[in-house]
Amino acid sequence: MHPIRAHEPLPVVLAGARGHGRSHLLNIHRLEGLGLVRLAGVCELRPLDAAELDGIGSPAQSADFDALLASTGARIVVLSTPIQTHADMALTAARHGAHVLLEKPPVPSYAEFRRLVDGLGAVGAACQIGFQSLGSHAVPAIRRMVEEGVIGELVGVGAAGAWVRDEAYFRRAPWAGRRRLDGADVVDGALTNPLAHAVATALALAGADRSEDVERVETELLRANAVESDDTSAVRITTTAGPRVTVAATLCAERPAEPYVVVHGTRGRITFRYLRDRVVVRRDGREPVETAYGRTDLLENLVAHVTGDEPLWVPPEATGAFMRVVEAVRTAPDPTELPPELWHFEPGESARRRVVDGIDALVDASADSLRLYSELGAPWAPRLRTVAG
Repeated sequence: MHPIRAHEPLPVVLAGARGHGRSHLLNIHRLEGLGLVRLAGVCELRPLDAAELDGIGSPAQSADFDALLASTGARIVVLSTPIQTHADMALTAARHGAHVLLEKPPVPSYAEFRRLVDGLGAVGAACQIGFQSLGSHAVPAIRRMVEEGVIGELVGVGAAGAWVRDEAYFRRAPWAGRRRLDGADVVDGALTNPLAHAVATALALAGADRSEDVERVETELLRANAVESDDTSAVRITTTAGPRVTVAATLCAERPAEPYVVVHGTRGRITFRYLRDRVVVRRDGREPVETAYGRTDLLENLVAHVTGDEPLWVPPEATGAFMRVVEAVRTAPDPTELPPELWHFEPGESARRRVVDGIDALVDASADSLRLYSELGAPWAPRLRTVAG
């Protein structure tokens, strides 16, 4: 059920309408149907063709972002562009009087994060960061359970992400799999981009989502693929409040698995499978209870914020702790290359895909025990850990 619209549809410009941007294009079209927005423009280096716009309409198109904002009078801009372009494009949109939905990760460094937050604040522009999992109603529900002592005292939070990506995945764009490109930070690694939701969600469930909530970050970064960035990684964040957050991630899994976050308490645990908004509560001496939660669309929430007094679900400040992790990954030594005897090509698949031997069990064990790879007996991990304050 949606509230009665009390405003004219807000003009929206989408920058980056292919790849993941296609989902934003379709979502904007959905909100057009509700009378909340209208697609005023699309910014792409190569214009969308008739097939790509079939059923969508005929928005203005231009590769000149600045000119498109000026001509459309956009009130909201959705940015689904390369990571290293985010800050400049978001601040350009803000200078044109637009509010921003910015894809994750927000930016590739903590310095850029501060520049983004300060620049947006200077002109009063709202910004929503595209961590869809943080729009899940399960997140505040789990936080309430923790605060009410449903699973006893909070011990820590572990997250696991075991995905499969073939070699073509790292060739999908010039910035894919890169730590830097043409002198600019990119930091496109397993923890900071494809499985960034696991990191951000774990921090949110620990009640440690702001930059000041992080005391130190330990990283273990590896790669099986012939890329610059990490494709198999673990990180542990020590929070100022005490509980630790551990995330283990890989793009070289033996089998694809649904990522999840586990909240550990002294008298039970809560497992959140954030792709489906499913929560299982296990309390000592009781049967597990599973609950499905709803989710608030982040663009819809941004519209409600701009046109009314609805608070943002994911303002930039709520991703400050995540950006401390990005900074730790950025400043860590380059990922350690795993020798060929520790990984193999998955047989019987048309696309070449590298698999790290035994990684699936290690990812799950990390979430279960709140330990890093080096503490779980992985033969390739003992001397990898890097610590950032």
